[in-house]
Amino acid sequence: CKFLLNRKSVIEGQRCALFASLRCALRCGALVLFVTSDASFHSVSFSETDHPKVLITGGLGQLGVGLAKLLRKRFGKNNVILSDIRKPSSNVYHSGPFIYSDILDYKNLREIVVNNRITWLVHYSALLSAVGEANVALARSVNITGLHNILDIAAEHGLRLFVPSTIGAFGPTSPRNPTPDLCVQRPRTIYGVSKVHAELMGEYYHHRYGLDFRCLRYPGIISADSQPGGGTTDYAVQIFHDAIKTGKFECNLKPDTRLPMMYIDDCLRATLEVMEAPADTLSMRTYNINAMSFTPEELAQELQKQMPELEVTYDVDHVRQAIADSWPMNFDDSNARKDWGWKHDYDLPELVQTMLNYFGAETRMARAN
Repeated sequence: CKFLLNRKSVIEGQRCALFASLRCALRCGALVLFVTSDASFHSVSFSETDHPKVLITGGLGQLGVGLAKLLRKRFGKNNVILSDIRKPSSNVYHSGPFIYSDILDYKNLREIVVNNRITWLVHYSALLSAVGEANVALARSVNITGLHNILDIAAEHGLRLFVPSTIGAFGPTSPRNPTPDLCVQRPRTIYGVSKVHAELMGEYYHHRYGLDFRCLRYPGIISADSQPGGGTTDYAVQIFHDAIKTGKFECNLKPDTRLPMMYIDDCLRATLEVMEAPADTLSMRTYNINAMSFTPEELAQELQKQMPELEVTYDVDHVRQAIADSWPMNFDDSNARKDWGWKHDYDLPELVQTMLNYFGAETRMARAN
């Protein structure tokens, strides 16, 4: 036993030393010509610890707070740390651990991982599609340079790493209905390009260094408790806000623009399920996941069944429309369903009813207050 413990310590030391040397050499401008052939590192498996210690970057976006809530319920409040560069609301701040982290600050990230003994890292920091097109330089920095920092730290410290991808990782030459896991990917946005880069870099680190990298291509995600964040599919969230507030909605996509969509609860559950899946069940590192596929017109019609007075008009944003026209119309997620048992709960009618129930309860509370 003593020999095994000593050997494990030596391996851990070699791993940290190697990645520290690589990082130093790269930052000093040195050219790294090779990595020793035994540079293979393992991730701490779920069974080796009582609970994973999770860090979520970009945690104040659409998904981070909800995922933290789900993971804290599963693993304990203090085992999940939200992080962001923005100040959290009072509710988020008091719901569990929160820490400032800038993914472009490698030293700060490394200290957080080491000091908090992180074993799982969920990397949500990113600029989304439409916002990224308006600021390509910033998107390149956050989505690509930030990813490189995350990959190096995850590999150095043996983390299980989740990086989401997107329908935006495909382009106009990809098969669109349905889009399989493996096909040509030629996205035409910096967001999509950065996500293809993330998929391939994650797979490379997995094969080269043994990094336990896991990735899901999310469809458009619909949630009630967060504001739209600049994505092309955000019309499907905005329509509910506007329907409740004004009874009118102006859509920036054509009425027949079909895109894959998912309710946030399905998305968060899928993320947890793929993170918990035994490594030997995963036939690939990046999976499509899907729930439903609809157009703005179909969503409006379903909503008008509950709110017949809703008025919907269309004023097409040509930048967003061009992006949407290059994306999948429907995802083939058969591999996720076969490998780790993915199954969605929400179709379009359930989605609309759930969103209206949320906003109805919120309105009643506001009136009561």
